[in-house]
Amino acid sequence: MEYTWDFKVILDSFPLLLRGLVVTIELWVLAFAIGLSLGFTVSLARVSDRVWLNAPAIGYVEIFRNTPVLVQLIWFYYAFPIILGQQLSPFTAAALALTLNTSAYCAEIFRGGIVSIARGQWEGAKAIGMTRAMTMRRVILPQVLKRMLPAFTNLALVYFVLIYPGSYLSGRLERRLAARD
Repeated sequence: MEYTWDFKVILDSFPLLLRGLVVTIELWVLAFAIGLSLGFTVSLARVSDRVWLNAPAIGYVEIFRNTPVLVQLIWFYYAFPIILGQQLSPFTAAALALTLNTSAYCAEIFRGGIVSIARGQWEGAKAIGMTRAMTMRRVILPQVLKRMLPAFTNLALVYFVLIYPGSYLSGRLERRLAARD
């Protein structure tokens, strides 16, 4: 069986592949950085006793965690512009979908870390007169960061591995649907 791999195709496409790698890294950094801060905010709403904060946060997390990323990409690129009345660029739509998806997963990691802290820590802080915000800042969050690190490491690796196929599929879908028009 005589088969030789022709590397000429790869070498000819190398600038395009490099550009794709740069876009992938940009999407990864953007989605993870903004998703991390938005996820923290959503997690604080999730652990809140106020229903008007808690209920929308639960809905947001459940919607974005229980729908496939590809469906979210299609939604933000094709359906969202119909609602807004303005077309989003492919990068903007992908960044928005991936950021909101990432923030939902980050919110659950933060929430899981916060609720994993023993009740006695909360009660002890309350007993010495700390407010809820002081308790979070001085007692709970320093402990939570250690507990969340493995989950965030896994999330970052998964997103880095999955964003390239996701961006490839979204680009391919865009070209296919553009060819129909």
